[in-house]
Amino acid sequence: MSYHMLIINPGSTSTKMALFDGDKKVAEEVIRHDPNELARFDNVADQFDYRMEGINRWINLLNLKTGQIKAIVGRGAPLKPLEGGSYEINKAMLKAVRTMQYSNHASNLGAIVAHHLGERYSVRALISDPITVDNFTDIARVSGVPEIERKCRSHALNIKEVCRREAEKLNKKLDEVNFVAVHMGGGISVAALHGGHIVDVNDGLLGMGPFSPDRAGAVPIGGLVKMCYSGKFTEKEMNDKLSKRSGLVAYLGESDLRAVEKRIAAGDEKARLYFSAMVYQIAKEIGIAAVVLCGDYEAIVLTGGMAHSTLLVNEIKKYISFLGKVVVVPGEFEMEALAMAGLRYLTKQEQLNTY
Repeated sequence: MSYHMLIINPGSTSTKMALFDGDKKVAEEVIRHDPNELARFDNVADQFDYRMEGINRWINLLNLKTGQIKAIVGRGAPLKPLEGGSYEINKAMLKAVRTMQYSNHASNLGAIVAHHLGERYSVRALISDPITVDNFTDIARVSGVPEIERKCRSHALNIKEVCRREAEKLNKKLDEVNFVAVHMGGGISVAALHGGHIVDVNDGLLGMGPFSPDRAGAVPIGGLVKMCYSGKFTEKEMNDKLSKRSGLVAYLGESDLRAVEKRIAAGDEKARLYFSAMVYQIAKEIGIAAVVLCGDYEAIVLTGGMAHSTLLVNEIKKYISFLGKVVVVPGEFEMEALAMAGLRYLTKQEQLNTY
């Protein structure tokens, strides 16, 4: 029996699409969008018609037969805190992403586009393991300041997919094992995964943990307060600075790790210093996650785009190898993760949750 699914993953300047038949990718496409065109829309949701032009052109090339598509799976946006798993896209979810209730993130379009295509093909549309999957324990939420609660925001989709694959290698299910999972991309998530649940993680967007190619990570509080009250920045400017213009790009003018490594190879001591500092902070955060799990985990899993860097991985290993087995799974598997979520729904291995 065939299980054809359309997978939609909107990014800040691109839209990734794929046609899967079960766990096999049949076709894929990445549409690159003009940033100037996207900038015309204050609300990301208003990019729908513009993005659908390219999506429809690609779908028309697939020459799909009536009844061939069984489900549509979209990338999940930041939403209210949720249990892990897959969710049917409903009116409440669409209202949240269309009104920017929790974010104005490109992934808001994942649910909107998937729902539209679901109605077109008269099939279920769903999302799976969005950024705000939240299985924090009460103790993990406490920040030390009553007015501020620690948030569970992470690269949950890729983290869970990679760890699910590692569990299968052990002939186990994800809910039977623990991992320290480290997603390293534009943002960095270091998660303590206990029985398939992210029970603690740094907030890699505007929270804690290591700095990344363009994000600040945790910073000294006194200096941050002083900057906020300096009169030089509005709240939006501070948020943009910390989430888009900090880390390596602030120190070196580069957010591309490959370019930083070339500078290191050419003897650039400044590049070496800040690269090493990022490695140092990633390693420290891994130690924190290992403590959260009391040392009870199968492996430390390094994944994400930056895991392609042999230099980065080897430098991290120098710090953490004593903590146990280190597994490297370079790249991100978001499209595959979404397809497998759709397949688990279609084969009745999982039920859809209600948002």
